[in-house]
Amino acid sequence: MKKVAIITSHPIQYNAPLFKKLAEESEIELMVFYTWGKEGAKIKYDPDFNQEIAWDLPLLDGYNYQFCDNVSKEPGSHHFSGIKTPKLISQIEEWGTDIIWVWGWAFHSHLAVLQHFNGKTKIWFRGDSTLLDEAHASYMKKLVRKVFLKWVYSHVNKVFYVGTSNKDYFLKFGLKENQLVLAPHSVDNARFERLTATGYQKLAAMLESLELVEDDFVFLFVGKLELKKNPRFLIDVIKLLGDTKVKVVFVGSGHLEPELKNLAPSQVKFLNFQNQTVMPVVYRLADLFVLPSLGPGETWGLAINESLACGIPVAASIYCGGSVDLINSDNGFLFDPKNGPEIFIEKLKQFRKQEKKDFISTFKNHFSYERIIEAVKENLN
Repeated sequence: MKKVAIITSHPIQYNAPLFKKLAEESEIELMVFYTWGKEGAKIKYDPDFNQEIAWDLPLLDGYNYQFCDNVSKEPGSHHFSGIKTPKLISQIEEWGTDIIWVWGWAFHSHLAVLQHFNGKTKIWFRGDSTLLDEAHASYMKKLVRKVFLKWVYSHVNKVFYVGTSNKDYFLKFGLKENQLVLAPHSVDNARFERLTATGYQKLAAMLESLELVEDDFVFLFVGKLELKKNPRFLIDVIKLLGDTKVKVVFVGSGHLEPELKNLAPSQVKFLNFQNQTVMPVVYRLADLFVLPSLGPGETWGLAINESLACGIPVAASIYCGGSVDLINSDNGFLFDPKNGPEIFIEKLKQFRKQEKKDFISTFKNHFSYERIIEAVKENLN
């Protein structure tokens, strides 16, 4: 049995089920160190959603964890100095670990762990950064970033990368092919794949409340209503289509909400933020899930995973880090929102003419917690 210490900021709905499954493996003794501290597990105000968020899933069940004492004057995961945990290194040493797996370096204490244990303990790393936003940076900023990141990743033995764009990033900043292990970004597929009888009742009620009928074609957008996600693109699409049987459902909230509601024609519907247990129902409102993100900072797009796990095809922007891995001709199409809604509509017409195939099993084989766990177990020794 190998002792694995995961260093991460706070409980996240995507990671908690994975940690639980890792803890069930007989080859692994797991301890998760939450560096934000106990505050990181509490209800938090999200300025992008413009509301307090409390996930309705158990995020601390089924695995061992420790909260660290965060002494930052402004605690949080939104800046480098938001996580300062002076006792973290001694906590790790006291627990006694074979492998330290750091999730994200851009916090004071995470970088300190990389430095302290370099050459003493096997260090793994996980992050999902890409090069998709490189065009926004100046030459000098790129140069400084390259030098600094090569230094950061020189402290790492192995990286568990999430997809193609993420791998390209690590290769650019000094990692070698033999240090890189594919452990693709995944969600709890089983939770999304099937609806209970209660779920179908909720779906019927939601369809009725949104005035959606069987012969409507529904675009679904899920996420923060912010510039990065580019939700206005769908309003432009539906106006250009001019077809009242094509509907758009926006699910979420954010600072663009008043503007979108002001611009939206009558066949555009709005739902407030929906929590995790309701999301398998929400995705089934759609004929096509659309993620028109422009970035910067759209490193993956886990909503794509969720939609595909529900059996709903996806149209994804090329500026989503995961789109090149997740989307193929069977389950959707890629588009560049900078080319305008006309090109999107042409791609949509072509996709709707295609014979629909069952893509869920193929998707699950490639993007699942089981695939991540398999990668971890293969690299324990």
